[in-house]
Amino acid sequence: MNEPMSIQEIFPGAATELPEEDAFGFPKAPLNLTLGFDLETHQIPIEHLTPSKKVPDGVMTTRKFKQILSSIKEIGLIEPLSVIPTDEQNETFLLLDGNLRVLALKELGEDQAPCLIAKDFETYTYNHRVNRLSTVQEHYMLRRAIDKGVSKERLARAFNVNLSTINTRVNLLHGVCPQAVELLQDQQFNPEVTRFLRKMKAARQVEAVELMIAADKITGPHAEALLKATPPEQRTDTAPSKPDIPQGDPLEKIVKLEKEMSQVQTKYKDAEANYGSDLLNLVVARGYLSKLISTPTVKDYLTQNHPDILDTFELVVNTVSMDEAVSVEDQDPSTGSGDVDADNDGLSDEPSDDQ
Repeated sequence: MNEPMSIQEIFPGAATELPEEDAFGFPKAPLNLTLGFDLETHQIPIEHLTPSKKVPDGVMTTRKFKQILSSIKEIGLIEPLSVIPTDEQNETFLLLDGNLRVLALKELGEDQAPCLIAKDFETYTYNHRVNRLSTVQEHYMLRRAIDKGVSKERLARAFNVNLSTINTRVNLLHGVCPQAVELLQDQQFNPEVTRFLRKMKAARQVEAVELMIAADKITGPHAEALLKATPPEQRTDTAPSKPDIPQGDPLEKIVKLEKEMSQVQTKYKDAEANYGSDLLNLVVARGYLSKLISTPTVKDYLTQNHPDILDTFELVVNTVSMDEAVSVEDQDPSTGSGDVDADNDGLSDEPSDDQ
């Protein structure tokens, strides 16, 4: 690849040669691994960059663009753009990743941008294989920056948020037990969640986080509902109990609801534990019953003497999932399974996960 006159290599010495046997000063890749881009970063004029897609109208008014603009204005461009040459002279380049960053640089009056020159024309990696910081990792990043002397005001300007948001993120895990933090390590959630967790004791915090993760819904309203369902002895903000609580007080309903939720959780875990064996039993039963009712003599006998059992066997054979078997059985009360052999565990009425 010829080096064009308009491209200036930056970070000099990043890949300098070492004295011994002309070895380069960057990590060596395995022989069977092909790098997807040049190791050198180049400064390329923005006017030589062609967007790979049309930017939607009004994107410059979005919150994401304003954050990018504030970040570049405050601390500069952190992640280089990804480009690929469009001609043999390397005078124009197609932008693979960084359309919003280019708009932000133009808005700030910049005429050049640091770029990585890719070797393959593909945008899947840049747009889909992205590792986003979790909420807990973002908290650690902010705390580390503050410990190194970065002011909260500068962080607020860089992220285009107000100072109270930075304070909330910095104090995110205050009052949350280490076990609950470990469960939230790789999750994305609103900082409002930990505000409700702080009002619970450690054991209840862990239980609440496990419930939210199991439901795949780590949100503030969900955490608030779990807090309201928490018994007073498991809360840290419980006020002294008032004497002579009238009958039908909301507190009694909350305690009752919490007990019911605990029972539902127990049933859910039991169903989840038995789901694999129940599904295996259903598959085996379908295979056996399919061969059984395909025998003319057996089918004629069941038709004449036990039509209800034959209907149940045909239901099992034609069933795609256990959920379908239960729903069809509920819709047709005349189809009973009381005469079916009790060893057929595949038609258990216990709830099961969607397939």
